[in-house]
Formats: sequence, structure tokens, C-alpha cells
Amino acid sequence: MNHLAGKTLFITGASRGIGLAIALRAARDGANVAIAAKSAVPNPKLPGTIHSAAAAVEAAGGRGLALKCDIREEDQVRAAVAATVEAFGGIDILVNNASAIWLRGTLDTPIKRFDLMQQVNARGSFLCAQACLPHLLDSANPHILTLCPPPSLDPKWWGPHTGYTLAKMGMSLVTLGLAAEFGPRGVGVNALWPRTLISTDALNMIPGVSVANGRSPQIMADAAHAVLTRPAASTCGRFFIDDEVLAEAGITDLSSYAVDPTQPLLPDLFLD
Repeated sequence: MNHLAGKTLFITGASRGIGLAIALRAARDGANVAIAAKSAVPNPKLPGTIHSAAAAVEAAGGRGLALKCDIREEDQVRAAVAATVEAFGGIDILVNNASAIWLRGTLDTPIKRFDLMQQVNARGSFLCAQACLPHLLDSANPHILTLCPPPSLDPKWWGPHTGYTLAKMGMSLVTLGLAAEFGPRGVGVNALWPRTLISTDALNMIPGVSVANGRSPQIMADAAHAVLTRPAASTCGRFFIDDEVLAEAGITDLSSYAVDPTQPLLPDLFLD
């Protein structure tokens, strides 16, 4: 199978950025996409809402469902999953895209920000998986794809921003655990991470970095599509890197993904 026609995806944080790009790539196949995010009203600083994302999914050829959902809240997550199942009859794919970031040292990290990252990143990914898995287990080719890096204990990734690294690696460890638990039951549980920076609003959190130094979210969307169309039973426990996935699919010229071909691409965090 090389398409997602008729499949139902539940994507967290999909009102903009990488999550929206993954949603639109699936929509072009004719997929059903639940947009689960907090952005229900326009924000002058951050473009995109669940409603504009769902409309874009429809325009791209899919069926969209706008769901206001804070993945820190268990009741909201379970209600969003139930609404997705009611609308589309089930769930085939969970994409854990929502993430909170704060790239500061320990003394410059408010505990409220620390708590936010842990609640959204690791706990949120676990909660969404827990809520979706009863439905994924009924799917013919179920996948969980989490946007997180390969696990690492290298101090160079921990020293500069312990709170964020803990939260992001928490997603990686959740992926390891779910893959071990549900891979034998036919669920493809994997992770995806970009080789270079991706030009999203998150780059504004990194001093001295411009969106011109990254690739467009489309590279992650195309890589995610390549993973999610693989047989789940034989694709589990992998920590994929976007360019490696595309190379395996025969795509080696990545120049079209560069936001500004005249500017150097900067590597993303957590990769040597």
C-alpha cells in the first residue's frame, strides 16, 4: 500500500507547522484527518487554527475534523478520540506531533515551563496513545508515529537545556516502550526526526537562527507518509530520520525542500 486513502489519522498539534503538513499530505490521498489542537481562535502571532486546518484538509481532498483539545487534559483527549471514531468509524494512525519547547538552562527555566514540557511531550504522547490504542488494535495497518529523536544520554544534549531534553527524550522512551508492548500485536510504533532544522514557528525559540536556515515542513510530511504507508507488522521500534526515509524511497535530491537555497542548512538538535 502506498497511499492513505480512506485511513483515519488523529494528529496532535496539527493546526500549523509540521502537523498540518502531515495532515495535508494524507488529505491528498483522500484520508480522514482529525485535527486535535488548542488553537480554536486566530492568534495574531501564530497563524492557523483547527478550523482553518480542517478546511485545508477538505480543500486538499480529504475529510477534516476540527477538535479543540489540550492533550494535557485526559477528558479532552478521550472526548476528541471518541468524536473521531464517531465521525469516521475508527482510527488507523496516531501522529504525536504536539510538543512544547524551552531552550534555556536550569536557572532560566521557570517550573511552570518545565511542567508544561513534561505534560505535553512525554505524558501527552502516552495519553494519546492510551486513548487511541483500543481503536488502533482494530485497524488493518495501525501506526503510531511520534516526532522525537533517537534516545541519547550524551551530556552535550542535556547540559544546555535539561528540561527540554528530558521532555523530548521522554517521548523517545515512550516510543520504545509502546513499540515493545504493541509491536507484537501488529501496531507499528515508530519515531521520526528531521536531519536539519525545520522552518516553523518553533525556530523563533532559538536565538540567532532564521527560518532561512531550515527546510520546509513538507520534508517531514513526505517522510511521515513513507513510514505510515509501510506494513505496520514489519515496521516497529524504529527511530527514523527524514532524509534516510526518503532515500529508502528513492528520493535523494532534497534541494526543493530548502526554504532559501542560498543559506546554509543547520542541523537539528540531538543528532551528531
